[in-house]
Amino acid sequence: MSSHDGADQAAWAARLGCAALVDAMGRLHGHRAHILALSSPDPTRPLFGPAATVAFLPHRDDLPQSKTDFGEFFYQAVGDDPGGKVLVLSSGGYRDASHGGGVKLSRIAHHGLAGVLADGRLRDFAELRDHGFATWCRGEATHWGGDTVMPYAAGVAVEVAGVCVVPGDYVYADRTGAVVIPHASLERVLQEADRVEAEDADFAARVARERPPA
Repeated sequence: MSSHDGADQAAWAARLGCAALVDAMGRLHGHRAHILALSSPDPTRPLFGPAATVAFLPHRDDLPQSKTDFGEFFYQAVGDDPGGKVLVLSSGGYRDASHGGGVKLSRIAHHGLAGVLADGRLRDFAELRDHGFATWCRGEATHWGGDTVMPYAAGVAVEVAGVCVVPGDYVYADRTGAVVIPHASLERVLQEADRVEAEDADFAARVARERPPA
């Protein structure tokens, strides 16, 4: 169990930034954990918290999921203790399709989630910014995406930009990209990222003292 609470961990991760966390993950794990830079209605807001997942698939009108409201999947994903979680939406293979907008995702604000990370586009950036949570996605959309993708399952492992995200994994995102950290590794990754930062500072100091060869 971590010796730090969620607020401490969020501040710790934000101080380190995505690159140091990705480097730390590379030292401690052998699998891909980094996601390249995403878009946000407010890039000054980093995103941090445990993942609550909804898997999207290409739309099919013969499946019962096509008639199921997104809200049902949302509440299945976040469970009884939604505060501080990150809603993670996979793309269903269509990263340019809208996966939601300001009204649908207002549930994130109402239930105190940290924010959303979507492997597709989202609508209503102005509304999402005003809701106050962190939003990271593939960009803003205008067209409704329900004719292209649909939520299919909640609380399952999903793929986001080639990275496996399991419910409970910690997600961090800022303007440089995102990283997915296994729940059990969070404290070790934060500590290792501190070492990465210290080593980088030491190397920068040595570079500053270098002189051209005679």
